[in-house]
Amino acid sequence: MDLFGAALPVTLDGFEITPWIMYGMLGRNTFRWDGQGMADGNIMQTLLANPGGQRTGLHGSDDMAYSSMFWGGLPIKVTAWDPLNVEFEFNYGYVQGFGDSNVQNYKTGVIKRADDRREGWLVKALVEYKLDWGVPGIFGWYASGDDGDVKNGSERMPSVKANGRFTSFNGAAGTDWFSNSKGSFNEKHTSYAGTWGVGLQVRDMSFLEDLKHTFRVAYWGGTNSPDMVKYFQNSNGWVMADNYDGIYLTSNDGMVEFNLDNSYKIYENLTVNLDFGYIINCMDRGTWKRSGSWNMGNNNWDKQDAWKTQLTFNYSF
Repeated sequence: MDLFGAALPVTLDGFEITPWIMYGMLGRNTFRWDGQGMADGNIMQTLLANPGGQRTGLHGSDDMAYSSMFWGGLPIKVTAWDPLNVEFEFNYGYVQGFGDSNVQNYKTGVIKRADDRREGWLVKALVEYKLDWGVPGIFGWYASGDDGDVKNGSERMPSVKANGRFTSFNGAAGTDWFSNSKGSFNEKHTSYAGTWGVGLQVRDMSFLEDLKHTFRVAYWGGTNSPDMVKYFQNSNGWVMADNYDGIYLTSNDGMVEFNLDNSYKIYENLTVNLDFGYIINCMDRGTWKRSGSWNMGNNNWDKQDAWKTQLTFNYSF
C-alpha cells in the first residue's frame, strides 16, 4: 500500500484554508496474509466495505494488480471576528476495491456476494468564543452511512488511521496515550464514519493558576441503515469495529457522552492530567436483538453504559 499527498495552505487576513488531496495504491496481496491489523489501524476494516468484520473469500480480479484510493479535504478557519472562532471542514474518501466478497445474512443464513468498494464523506464544524476564564463552543458533524445494500459497496468514508478529536472518550481529544485499550468503547481510531453528532463544550477553563478544565457533552447518532444489522453475526456486533473505526451506529441508535478533562502544570516541564468520561448507551434493542427467526449467530443481547478515569503524568524535555 502506497500513499501520496499534497496540501496548499492559503492564509489571508482573518481567513485560513488548506485544501489537500491524497492518492494511494492498494496491492491485491495486501489482505492475503494472516491478519490485517497494524500497529496504527486495521485496513481490512477501515478501507473496504466490511459490515461487522464478517467478510470472507475476497474475490479479486486477476487482471487488477492494484486498487486506487483517493481522499480530499477542505478545512476552513475564520479568525476575522476574534474572539469568535469559526472552523469548517469537508472530507471525501474513495477506495475502489478489487471486486467482491462473501457476506452472510444472519437472519436468513443466505450468503451473498458484496462489493468491496467504499466511498463516503464527512462534514465537521466548530464555533467557539474566547473569554477570560475559558472558551465555550458548539461543535457538530455529519457523515454518510451505509444504505443497506451490500451489492453497491459501503457508503461510509474509508480511512487508514482515523483520529476523531471532538470528544475524549469515544473520541481522542484528551490525554490519549492508550491506543490498545480494550472494552466496548475505545479512546482511539474514531473515524466518525456512519455517524452524526452535536455537542457543547467549555474548554481551558481556569480559575486557579496553572490549573485548566474542559467539560463536554455530546450526542452521537447513526447514519447507517438498520437493514445492515442482519449482516452482523452477533447482537453486540456494533462494537466489533470499535478499535479501528468507531462504534457502528444505525439511524435507530445513539449515545450521550460526558467528558471532564483536567490539567495541572506542576513545574515548567511536568504536567499531571486527570480525565473522567461517561457514555450513556442508547443502542436500540429492537434493532440489534435476535428474535426466534434469527437462527444464526449469537442471540444474547446486552448493553452497558461506559465510564473511565485516567491519570497521566507528562514530562517534556
